[in-house]
Amino acid sequence: MLVYGDVRRQAHPDDEVARLLDAVETARGLGPGLARHAALVAALIVAGELVQGVADAAFRETGRDAHEGATARLTGLLVRLAGAVWGSWRGGFAVGAVADRAEIDRACAGLGPAPLEIRLPEGFAFYAVYPEAYAASAAASGGGAGTTVIGLRSIGTSLGAMVAAGLGSADLVTVRPTGHPFRRELRLSGGLRDLFGPGGGVAVADEGPGLSGSSFGAVLRELEDRGIVAGRVALFPSHAGAPGHAASEETRRLFGQAQRHVLTFDDLVLRAERPEHRLEAWLAPLVGPLSAPLDEVSGGAWRARSFVDRAAWPPANPMQERRKFLARTAGGTWLAKFVGLGAEGERKVARAQGLHAAGFSPEVAGFCHGFLVERWIEGATPLARGRVDPLRLVERVGDYLGFRAAAFACEPGRGASLDALWEMARHNAAEALGDAAVRAIEGYRDALPRLAAGLRPVETDNRLHPWEWLVRPDGSILKTDAVDHHAAHDLVGCQDIAWDLAGAAIELGLEGSAGRRLRAVVARRTGHEPDPDLIAWLEIAYAAFQLGAATMAGHSAEPEERARLAVEARRYRRHLAARLRVASPS
Repeated sequence: MLVYGDVRRQAHPDDEVARLLDAVETARGLGPGLARHAALVAALIVAGELVQGVADAAFRETGRDAHEGATARLTGLLVRLAGAVWGSWRGGFAVGAVADRAEIDRACAGLGPAPLEIRLPEGFAFYAVYPEAYAASAAASGGGAGTTVIGLRSIGTSLGAMVAAGLGSADLVTVRPTGHPFRRELRLSGGLRDLFGPGGGVAVADEGPGLSGSSFGAVLRELEDRGIVAGRVALFPSHAGAPGHAASEETRRLFGQAQRHVLTFDDLVLRAERPEHRLEAWLAPLVGPLSAPLDEVSGGAWRARSFVDRAAWPPANPMQERRKFLARTAGGTWLAKFVGLGAEGERKVARAQGLHAAGFSPEVAGFCHGFLVERWIEGATPLARGRVDPLRLVERVGDYLGFRAAAFACEPGRGASLDALWEMARHNAAEALGDAAVRAIEGYRDALPRLAAGLRPVETDNRLHPWEWLVRPDGSILKTDAVDHHAAHDLVGCQDIAWDLAGAAIELGLEGSAGRRLRAVVARRTGHEPDPDLIAWLEIAYAAFQLGAATMAGHSAEPEERARLAVEARRYRRHLAARLRVASPS
C-alpha cells in the first residue's frame, strides 16, 4: 500500500542563508535559559538543512558524494554550531559562544543561484529525536579525537554534527544512500572514499534503523570493503532495536557486529539526572509547578482517559503517534504534545494559537523545546455520531473548515498533486479490490487536469475522525489534534479544503443533504464554492489512502490493536468500493 512520503521544498540558497543568519541572531539575542538553548537547536536544524541541500545538489550534478568546496565549509560550520548546542546543554543552558556573521558568510560564500531541495528532518519534526542525545551518547561512548563521523542525509547531517561535537575533535562527512529503500547503496568520490582507511575510527549517525536498515547497511558494507570491519564501527541510531522485517541477512550481520550507542528521549529528558533537563522543569514556567508525576498518554494510551469502555476504543497507530504527556497542576491539567523542534514546532504552535483564538481548539499555554502545551479539557467526551444534533454538527464542522481554508493558505508544492493521489488510489485499490477497481479509477484520469486547475491548497486538517472532536459538558464542540497532520510523515500534505470535506463525508457521515449544507457553510466562510466533482474524486482518494494507512499500521501492531485496525481497514474498503461501484470482499 502507498501511504508514506517525504516532505520536501524548493528553496533559493540566499533565502536559506538568511534563515540561518536570523536563527543564529535570535539565539544570540536571548539570555541564559531553555529558550536560548531551543533557539540554538533551531539554528542547528536550519544549518543542517542547508548542508543537506547543498550536498544533495552537488551529488545530483556529479553522481557522487564528495567532501569539498561549499559542502566542506558548511559542514565545518555545522559542527561548530553543534558544539554550541552541546556546550549549552552541558552548561545548564548558560550563554556561550555562537558563530558570528563573518564566519557564516565565509562558510556560505560561493553558493550558486540554483534552487536547493530541502528535505524535512522527520525525527526532529515528528518523533522526538533530540540532537542533544547524540552528543551525550557520543561523549559516553569512549570514542574521541581522530574519529571520522559519517552522517546519513537527511537528518543524519545534524545528528552526525552532534556526534562529532560529543566526541571532541572529530571530522564530519555526509553521504546520501540511494536506490531501492530496502537495498540502499553509496556512490562516493575517490577523495571521500580515501578518507576511510583501515587505521582510523569511524562513527555513523542517523535515525532508525527502519524496516530494512539498508542505509546503515550500505555504509557498513562500504567500510568493510575498505578494510574496516563492522566491529570497529560505532553506530549512533535513534533506538536500540534491530532493523525490521525487510532487512537482508548481510545487513543483519553487519548491524549486529557493529558497536551501538543509543540515548533515547526518555534517557535524555524523562530520566535526566539534572533538574533543568527534565520535561517537568520545562513545563513549570508555562503552567506552574506540577502536583503529580507526568502521565504519558502516547501510543494510544490517551484512550483510557477518554473512553470508559475499552471495547469502544478507536484504532491507533502507536508507531506514528507523537509523544504526549498529561501535566497536572493546581490550575488544572495540561497536555504536552511533541510537535517539532525549531521553526517547525513554532509554526504548529502558531496554528494552535490561531485556532484557539477563533474558538475552535483548547487554550494554549505555550511552547517549550518541541512541546506544544495546551489545556486538557476535563469532562469532555469524544464526539459520537448520532448524539449531537446533525444541523449543529454541520454548522460547527463547516465553520471550522471554512476558517482553515481562509486562514491557513499553503504555497503550492507542499502536498501531493492530484496525479500523485490518483497513482496512490489506483495502487491501493488494486491491492484491496482488484482489476475492477483499477478500471473504475482509470476512468477519472482525464478529469484530473480540469479539477487541478481550480485547486486552492491550504493547511488541511486531514484528521476529522469522531474521536478527534470533543463535546464539552455545555454541549460546545472543540477540535483537537489539529495542527500537524497537513505536515505529517505521509504523502498527502496540504490539499484543497475539498480533501477535508471528503474526510467529513467518510468520517462523520456528512454526505447527501448534510454534505450540501456543509459545502454551503464553507462557501459562506470563504466566498468560494467547493467543487462537488473534486470532492467526489477526493472521497475516493481519501478512502484509498486511509485504507492503506490502516492496513500498513496493522502489519506492525500488537494483536489487540491489529484487530481494531482490521475493522477500520474493512470500513474504508467498503467506502472505496461503494464510491467506485465495485464489489467489496467480505
